[in-house]
Amino acid sequence: MKFLRIFIYIIVSTGISSYAISQDAKEIMKKLDDTIFAASDKQARVKIILEKKGETQKVREAEMIQKGIDKKRYRYTYPESQAGIATLSLPDGIMWLYMPAFGKPKKISLLAKSQAFTGTDFSYEDMTVNSYANEYKPTLIENTNNAYVVKLVPRSDKSNYSKLIMYVNRTNFHPEKIEYYDKKDRLYKEAVYNYKKAGKYWYAEEVTMTDLRKNHSTMILMTEVIFDQKLPDEEFTVEKLVPEEK
Repeated sequence: MKFLRIFIYIIVSTGISSYAISQDAKEIMKKLDDTIFAASDKQARVKIILEKKGETQKVREAEMIQKGIDKKRYRYTYPESQAGIATLSLPDGIMWLYMPAFGKPKKISLLAKSQAFTGTDFSYEDMTVNSYANEYKPTLIENTNNAYVVKLVPRSDKSNYSKLIMYVNRTNFHPEKIEYYDKKDRLYKEAVYNYKKAGKYWYAEEVTMTDLRKNHSTMILMTEVIFDQKLPDEEFTVEKLVPEEK
């Protein structure tokens, strides 16, 4: 009888503990979303540096605008061979791509989202704007002095990842590092973040994504960041992907 009571206690307490951990992880993700999507909108200049050991760096420049939690537009401005290429992320994971050679925007398929984002180490899926709290099932797996370590399993079976391991800053609730695992649960990419505060908002001033298999990395540097301009929804339409004729 005593053994039975002990057994029941262990089962119940384990269940409560698991529930608490789950709730903690959800709260961490909610706070992270609140931090990185705090501004109503954002505009910035972006420098993209592609690097592989022993090879010359490739540098690109772009303009970026973002509104809310699920709208973002990129447009390359440099070099000339890339200028005009643009992408648009919309709610529900929808993404459009415009390349001057196409002549008109094309919707990116689910299959294509696993491909490299315009030749970088980021995939189209990585560049889609999403709420971490909504898109992933989180589990808190470690609590260090500096970071919460959270396992994120995609809610959609259409994701190209089996899981992400995210290191969340304990004080300011922004990601410091994310490890990406493929469908066979093998680590193959890693993103390292450097966040900066401007006024009351935190933003990713520098992000470096490294493909561990190819030994290749892409650094994104964000400058001239402006918040809360009340950007109109019209700026995030497929029509706006095509540059206006001068």
